[in-house]
This record gives sequence, C-alpha cells and structure tokens, in this order.
Amino acid sequence: MIYETVFLKGHIIDSLTLPKVLDQILSLGGKFNIAEIDIGSTRSDLSSAVITVEAQSQEALEVIIGKVKILGAEPQFVEDVKLERVLFDGVFPDDFYSTTNMKTLVMYHGKWQSVVGQEMDVGVRYDPLKKEFISTPMNDVTIGDLFVVGHKGVRVVPYEKACVSHGFRFMSSSVSTEKPTGRLILESVRQLVAAKDAGLKNLFVLGPAVIHGGASGAVVSLVEDGWIDLLFAGNALATHDIESSLFGTSLGVSLTGGNYAEHGNEHHLRAINLVRKAGSISSAVESGLISSGIMYSCIKNNVPFVLAGSIRDDGPLPDVITDVIDAQNVMRQHLNGVGAVVVVGTLLHGIAVGNLLPASIPMICVDTNPASVTKFSDRGSFQCMGIIMDAASFFYDLVKSLNERI
Repeated sequence: MIYETVFLKGHIIDSLTLPKVLDQILSLGGKFNIAEIDIGSTRSDLSSAVITVEAQSQEALEVIIGKVKILGAEPQFVEDVKLERVLFDGVFPDDFYSTTNMKTLVMYHGKWQSVVGQEMDVGVRYDPLKKEFISTPMNDVTIGDLFVVGHKGVRVVPYEKACVSHGFRFMSSSVSTEKPTGRLILESVRQLVAAKDAGLKNLFVLGPAVIHGGASGAVVSLVEDGWIDLLFAGNALATHDIESSLFGTSLGVSLTGGNYAEHGNEHHLRAINLVRKAGSISSAVESGLISSGIMYSCIKNNVPFVLAGSIRDDGPLPDVITDVIDAQNVMRQHLNGVGAVVVVGTLLHGIAVGNLLPASIPMICVDTNPASVTKFSDRGSFQCMGIIMDAASFFYDLVKSLNERI
C-alpha cells in the first residue's frame, strides 16, 4: 500500500468536513487511519485531524489526495507547486490543476500565495512579471504561459456551513415552497446592506419573468434608490422591458389589463427594430424613444449592464453580446468589487454568474420552481440562498423591507 498523511483544520465537525473526507477516501477505494484528532469543546473552537490515507498505487493515491484537497485536507509535508509551459494556444498542459470556487493558495518558493480572481473550472497561470498566480480560462491560454499542474503545493480553503441539528424537526430541507419567505427577505436585505456598507456592489441578474410578472416598477425603484449597482441579463429582459415602455405590453400581453393586444405578438420584434434603428439602448433613451422602465433607469442612473445573448434570441438588441466568450470576459471585468448577488427568474444566466464568482460572495436565488433554485447548489454555487416565490412578490417585499429597515 502507498500512503500519504493529510491534515484538516477548521470547523470540520459542525460543517461535516471530516466525515466527507473519510467518505471520499473510502468511495475511491482507499483506506484511512485517524492518527490524531483534536475536537473543539465549543462551536467557536476549531478542530483538527491528522489522517493517513492509503491506496493500492501512487496513481490511485494522487486521485484521492486531489479529491480530499477540495474539501480542505492538506498534505502534512508541503512541496512547492509544479509549473509547466503551454504548448498550444487555448490548451492547458496535461495534468493541469482545475480550480474550484473556493479560496485557493499556492506554495511557491516556500511561501503561500493567494490565487487572484478565484473562480471555478479554470486553470492557474503564473505571471512572472507580476509574480502572481491568476485564475485563467482555457480560451485565454497562449503558448509559453506557465500553469500549475498536479495538486502538490496547492491548498483549498473550504467554504464551511455550520450544521446545526436538534434531532427530528419539520421544514429541514434547504429549499421548500412551504418555508416562510419573510425571514429570507430580511436575510436578503441584510446581505445587500452589508455589501453597501463595505463599499461593494450589489449585482442583480434578472430574467424576463421580472417584466411578465409586473415587477418592473419595484426594480426601477431599487435602481433609483441605489440598491442595484450592476445588472446582468439577456436579450429577453431588455426587450420586454423596452416593449412595455413603448407599447405597454410584455410578449403582447397588457401589463395593466392583462388582455392580449391586437397584433401583440409583433410588439417585441418592433421594439427591437426601433432600438436597432436608433443604434443602441442609450441612444434610444437620449432621443426620447424610451422614456421608462428598467433599462431607462439604468442609463439615467449610470448603472452598468451586461446583456449576454443566447441561441434563441430575436434580433437581438444592438447592446447584446452575441459571442459567449466575449460575454464571459465582459462579465468578469464587471465582477470585481461585487459583494452580493441577487438572481431572479433566470437559471442559465444565474448559473453562469455563479461559475464566475468565488464561494465567499453570497447569492440569493429566486424562482417559482424549487428545482431551478436547487440546481444552483448542484452546479457548485453552494453559497446560494434559495427563495421560492414569484418575481413580483419578491421585489415588492424586498423594496418594502429595505424602506422599513432601521
């Protein structure tokens, strides 16, 4: 048997990190022996454990060590990170280190360095001029770049959630349509206020249900009151917002009477056409063509927005970024300084943003479908707090709670 000793420290009992590590070792065909363990006597105390991991081969052991490192386990004897040069544009070196969204440190010349711009599913590039290790997506890789390979010299700081149990109890699932939303709204307010107090930005990621459901007015008030610092959306949100400004409809349905307007099916396409004729959403606002709505308020209040396109888009609007790689890069440029994220009614755009963010940034995910909210956590954004309710109810309650805060 081949073995290596790893070390765990933190709230490894409350957060269930220790049993997760042991289960991972066994599930990958290894064995373990807990050589030392020190359990804190209170919830504020840290615990630690020294674990010997055994495997049938060096290759099998490296697979196990790589998996438990993601959970926070570290080899007891740390070596410097290994670097290899890129041989082909857009291609990582073999055995490249694939990142998570958790804080990552790299051992280089005997010192730990934090990885800059932490996000999941990218590589770690070393910049010899800046002497920094930087999260770098595959499409930005160029020949000659130095990238981290293997798992030696890499430390992952796990995102820990305390697991508080009181035995049998009702309403114990993380996402439920039966949970009272009042407490969740107040927690949303707390996160938004905390971000602003820290001098950080609040990012809202919105889908077209915000317009269809009649939440536009509440979102506009959040923009005007300074609670929304950055908006990410797709062609649909902006199109139907502009349609409502020009024709009073969303997908041809009146937002006041609820009746279907004659030739209403054409309204969204006519809205796109008029904005394309104006040249941009900003130009349409300046000319007086658009005089209300979310996009109007963003432009008037200097709130930047990124509209990322998809294969099903009509038009699209001239401001929509149709190349997905370009859209990713523009989103990355805006994410610096974001302190809280609110995702409402958009699964794909929400998951895309979650993939670009470190786990330390809180996310609030709102949808009428519990499966959509659960999927955020399943895709790695386990810092997400799920709220099951419609967009209009969420925004009206959020505005009310923000206005009533002490």
